[in-house]
Amino acid sequence: MTVNLSRQEALELLKKYNKEPFHIQHGVTVEGVMRYFARENGYGEDEEYWGIVGLLHDIDFELYPEQHCAKAPELLREAGVSEEAIYSVCSHGYGICSDLEPKHPMEKILFACDELTGLIGAAARMRPSKSVMDMELPSLKKKFKDKRFAAGCSREVIKEGAERLGWTLDELLEKTILAMRSCEESIFSYEESVNREMGI
Repeated sequence: MTVNLSRQEALELLKKYNKEPFHIQHGVTVEGVMRYFARENGYGEDEEYWGIVGLLHDIDFELYPEQHCAKAPELLREAGVSEEAIYSVCSHGYGICSDLEPKHPMEKILFACDELTGLIGAAARMRPSKSVMDMELPSLKKKFKDKRFAAGCSREVIKEGAERLGWTLDELLEKTILAMRSCEESIFSYEESVNREMGI
């Protein structure tokens, strides 16, 4: 599995088309989660691929929200990204903005976790600790069931993602909490560096 870009080149490419710190941070979060799942699921040799696809999955969303997953192939091909990675990126929008179905375990995990990382991140920000480190499954399930909380995070996509993986919803929620714990420190460090750049 090859992307044809280094991690640094992928980050620069993401920043070329995304200026909002939130969008870049989401890419970095999904990257960290995907790297964790690569290691945990026996795909350690492909961790870089899993991570970079996670980093770039929303490359077109900020500038071309109405063409999400349709504009991405053009932007990625221009940068020399492999067709394999382009397919993986676009498959995360299957059934919503893409007709490319997630087939590889990596693609299925990206499909399942993209919306869920947003939900978990929003739930973490509501906690006194502002962290996932002390988040447990029961509290996340309460937030999941409350349709008004983080309403933009599709519960249906998350449920479908669990089914595609052959996992229960609880398994997906719990595994993704652990995945986000694994990369929280690096995400906080990234936030701090962005804030410094912006003089915040």
